[in-house]
Amino acid sequence: MAEARHDVVGIGNAIVDVLAHADDAFIAANGLNKGTMTLIDAETAESLYEKMGPGVEVSGGSAANTIAALASLGGSGGFIGKVRDDQLGAIFRHDIVSLGITFATRPATFGPSTARCLILVTPDAHRTMQTFLGVSSELGPDDIDESLIGSSKITYLEGYLWDRPKAKQAFVKAAQLAHDAGRQVALSLSDPFCVDRHRDDFIDLVSNHVDVLFGNEDEIVSLYQEHSFDGALQQVKGHCSVAVLTRSDKGSVVISEDEVHVVDAEPVDEVVDTTGAGDAFAAGFLYGLTQGQALSHCARMGSITAAEVISHVGARAEVPLADLIQAKLG
Repeated sequence: MAEARHDVVGIGNAIVDVLAHADDAFIAANGLNKGTMTLIDAETAESLYEKMGPGVEVSGGSAANTIAALASLGGSGGFIGKVRDDQLGAIFRHDIVSLGITFATRPATFGPSTARCLILVTPDAHRTMQTFLGVSSELGPDDIDESLIGSSKITYLEGYLWDRPKAKQAFVKAAQLAHDAGRQVALSLSDPFCVDRHRDDFIDLVSNHVDVLFGNEDEIVSLYQEHSFDGALQQVKGHCSVAVLTRSDKGSVVISEDEVHVVDAEPVDEVVDTTGAGDAFAAGFLYGLTQGQALSHCARMGSITAAEVISHVGARAEVPLADLIQAKLG
């Protein structure tokens, strides 16, 4: 097997986030489902954007956030995602390349515009996301870079992207390429509503194509239609090599064959915005895994990385994560 040039390549929606503060009254008045991600069309996106307060634009997308955090940790990352040749597409490309991340997916020259996610952060730190996927959801098998997949230790798939048939084909192609090259495949379940829409497909994907599974408590319970976290935990055993399950302030549980590791959440003075917490946790865990760390240590790194992200507004770290890990773990 050839030497890997990248630690992790992420495949997901290439999205520009627009973050703004809002109160519960605004959420209710606009009929939004608080604390979840909802897909919207272009017209709804324009209407809601006009009603929002002052916003901050930053490149986002779940897998892209994970790869950005991986780069901040000192890892080598790549990203595969689709943008248009428009202003938001240029913002996304500039931001991700500036972090030292390989991003060679060609921009679309026609069709829908670059995706955007309107994120409303309420005073209790919950985020309500309204996402117009635009051209990002048109990612297909032809966009999968075989050399980039083959040269990456882990290919990380974003569950949010699973809504379109072409994206499903792209995921399966990428997973097969990774395994053919002797590499690993990781999947983030992304959202309980996403799991509800694609349960059978996800169970098949986890059982047949995924080595490392990431999910939070709600997502894993939804996946296996269990009534409790413990019940879902028993179900996931044996379906993949490693299952990494996060439980907010209860920390995380990592299962691998007969190993079960329970790791505390990293203390935070104040939870400001939970946007990107799971993405950051995945970055810490994957970075540790690609560096040969023990699973419990990987989860600890994930907790530290997630704690930094939820301590401020926005899904990207505000300090070099490599320095933070060094200070916390030595």
